[in-house]
Amino acid sequence: MTIFCSHCHRPLQAQSCLPTRAKQAPSASRPFRSTKSASKARRDQINAELQALRSLLPISAQEKERLSYLHTMALVCLRLRGAQLFPPGLAPPAGPALGTELLSLLPGFLLVLSADSKLVYISENVAQVLGLSVVELLAQGDTVFDILDGRGGEEVHKKLLLAREEPGREVTFVSEMRTSKAFRLQHGGNRVVAVCGRFVALSWPPSPSSTAFLALCTPIVQSPTEGEAASQDDIFQSMHLLDMTFIDVTESVTYHLGYHREELVGQSWYSLLHPEDADLAAAQHRAV
Repeated sequence: MTIFCSHCHRPLQAQSCLPTRAKQAPSASRPFRSTKSASKARRDQINAELQALRSLLPISAQEKERLSYLHTMALVCLRLRGAQLFPPGLAPPAGPALGTELLSLLPGFLLVLSADSKLVYISENVAQVLGLSVVELLAQGDTVFDILDGRGGEEVHKKLLLAREEPGREVTFVSEMRTSKAFRLQHGGNRVVAVCGRFVALSWPPSPSSTAFLALCTPIVQSPTEGEAASQDDIFQSMHLLDMTFIDVTESVTYHLGYHREELVGQSWYSLLHPEDADLAAAQHRAV
């Protein structure tokens, strides 16, 4: 049976006489704009600014090279808060040798806080008390509560409020402070520190922006004696595959690096290095 078209009376298999719709012109596609180059430009600008800030820090060139961007920003913020409270023109001149000598005579380390409990200054001898450098402490946070054990934060907050309401009144609080992993393994926990200080108005009339909490932080549990420290192995030895994977290491590595032997076996030596030192270490490794 053949079906014919009612218009042209031709079989439908033939070319149809029905009007066909004109093909719509394809809509012009929107131009694709890549944001990759813009993002890279922003990252490069941020990196350049961070490098410029790092170059202004009053530390040695070797220390600057080891700073990550996070540590750089933490140190810059610390210096800015310190410059706001203690303008350079008002600070008494003091040589670095005198400062180091005085710090070595203290039973603890010095701590300066702003009115809102922000860290303003931590003396360099904090490493002898907590096993962490100033930079490592700043990586914990920018307030005093970030370097304290969380259990005593509320009591410390009350003490600081009391001292801020009555400038010149001395307050004392005892709390655990965060320490390095090696310190905790050696001593069984964080260090208990007695903080004794007062709020001091640095200008008149006093205001929150010109008031600082000056304190001496003294460890309650004394550091190990020289005889106890000497009982630890002075060095540790390790064996590696050609790609520097640990295959064995002496138990004394725990005292120096804070890792147990079982944690290191099978791990790459490169994973323990600072990222900025990896290229130099790889070059020396290839030379061997």
